[in-house]
Amino acid sequence: MATLPAPMSDSSAPISPRVRFAPSPTGYFHVGGARTALFNWLLARRLGGRFVLRIEDTDRERSDPAWTEGILSALTWLGVAWDEGPFFQSERRHLYDAAAARLFAEGRAYACDCSPETVKARTDQRAVPGYDGFCRGRALPFERGRALRYRVPDEGTTVVHDLVRGDVEFQNATIEDFVLVKSNGDPLFVLAVVVDDLDMAITHVIRAEEHLPTTPKAVLLWDALADGHPLPAFAHVPVLVNERRQKLSKRRDRVAVEDYRALGYLPEAMVNYLALLGWSPADGREVLSRQEMIDEFRLEDVLRSPAFFDERRLLHFNGLYLRALSVDEFIERARPFLESDQVPWRPEHFDTAVFSALAPLVQERAGTLGEVPGLVEFLFAEPFEPDPDAFAKAIASDPEAGRILEAAIAILESVEFSPAALRRAIEEVAEQAGRKLGKAQAPIRVATMGRSTGLPLFESLEALGRERTLERLNAALGRIPGA
Repeated sequence: MATLPAPMSDSSAPISPRVRFAPSPTGYFHVGGARTALFNWLLARRLGGRFVLRIEDTDRERSDPAWTEGILSALTWLGVAWDEGPFFQSERRHLYDAAAARLFAEGRAYACDCSPETVKARTDQRAVPGYDGFCRGRALPFERGRALRYRVPDEGTTVVHDLVRGDVEFQNATIEDFVLVKSNGDPLFVLAVVVDDLDMAITHVIRAEEHLPTTPKAVLLWDALADGHPLPAFAHVPVLVNERRQKLSKRRDRVAVEDYRALGYLPEAMVNYLALLGWSPADGREVLSRQEMIDEFRLEDVLRSPAFFDERRLLHFNGLYLRALSVDEFIERARPFLESDQVPWRPEHFDTAVFSALAPLVQERAGTLGEVPGLVEFLFAEPFEPDPDAFAKAIASDPEAGRILEAAIAILESVEFSPAALRRAIEEVAEQAGRKLGKAQAPIRVATMGRSTGLPLFESLEALGRERTLERLNAALGRIPGA
């Protein structure tokens, strides 16, 4: 195994850090994992270190290459680039086997043939839960069909020095003799991760708070395998919670980075928001460039309390970043969503020039790139049909809607089709109907644009053109009973 440099704190270090991100490819890429990767990356970039990507795929039944590809793709999209790897634990089995053999030979681990059922039957009534050490003194050979357990010291305390949480003490008497290798020969995470951290000379282990209870096991294993080389610095970052302060769960919350990407969130907005989940710069600024995050990130400034993953706040961030784009950049970013096979129009009906003319207005109103097609659907979807609920509310149930549509048809047949002229024309319709402009616009908007909200009416009518505007107004009028 590689010789370790002395570990360092975040704030003053004689060497460059080596950090690692080690996700398991057992599902979509969780936003909590993305936040952990980002924190590792920020520290490495600020201190001129190395960011190592390692795929923890020892669980062969649950791991899937498709999930691995999703992790790599999501990190690339976020711009969290790794310097080494990806390394796969499934390809490093010989290292774990050698470490297991060493621990067994040195008497630090022992073979166990207890089944989960027999352990449960023996320990159900014990005050201290967990394995009872039944096989400690049986001197069983370590062979297939038997698990390998670490012999935890009966007395004393194992201390985890944590850059976020301070010193956390664990009484050894409360730590069971934990399994290192399953009875089928597969190494467990707790063994593989320590062996890999040693072999890769990792100086900082930055990971989620949920891993803290297993950290004393890693410390014990490190002491047994590291030949005196100092531990890496630990930093357990706060868990992410939803609005009910429950830990984010894929069963009830939107947690996959892939989902936010598909919805049209910008990676720079996502990175900025993730960075603020449990950390912030000293002056409290929220909108930060990537370089500002790198320059100001400190592990010692990470909070201990859970961080609220607020989708509304993320949407706000995304809107800020969308509106900060140049119009040309916005058009390019929106293009994949406008050319998707999910858009409600046929490709030949889409007109790039028409969209480009309205792009500044779309950019001001879209919260995500995924909302862009819906805002311009009225221009390109044929045949055109207004939203039934919007039609019922703004036209069918409005006794004055027919008269307003008739007046609009009459005046729009000859008026200049520019936003200013169209506004004056609809103001005249409103005055004739004895309504404010907004109330008079409602049936016209639904008749021509299909919904009650969206882009400004007058610019939209200009883009739609006289012929289609009149056609839609007449069609809506014809659907009013008795009109």
